Amino acid sequence: MSKRFILSTAALAISMLFLSPLLATQPQSHWKPAVDAHITLAQARVIALKAVHGKVVAEELEKEKGGSGLRYSFDIRVKGVTHEVGVDAKTGKLLENSVEKANTD
Repeated sequence: MSKRFILSTAALAISMLFLSPLLATQPQSHWKPAVDAHITLAQARVIALKAVHGKVVAEELEKEKGGSGLRYSFDIRVKGVTHEVGVDAKTGKLLENSVEKANTD
């Protein structure tokens, strides 16, 4: 693993620690999934980027079948190809690592 990748991942994780209080002030629905998550978005992002080395272009916390039922979902772009990576929000286990198919709609 390159030193540059490790440093950029660490910088990203640290920046999320400082941004999280700002994000917490945004309006939320009555379901608070982050309360049920045992790992943070930043921790999940590190796990996802270890599985697919690229640029995160989208991320979300969602209820979905598989694992504990609560997962972080990341779209990670590598050389023009988007990979969908799912990380269990309670265990940190990698649940999905697949190439997204092009949208034909």
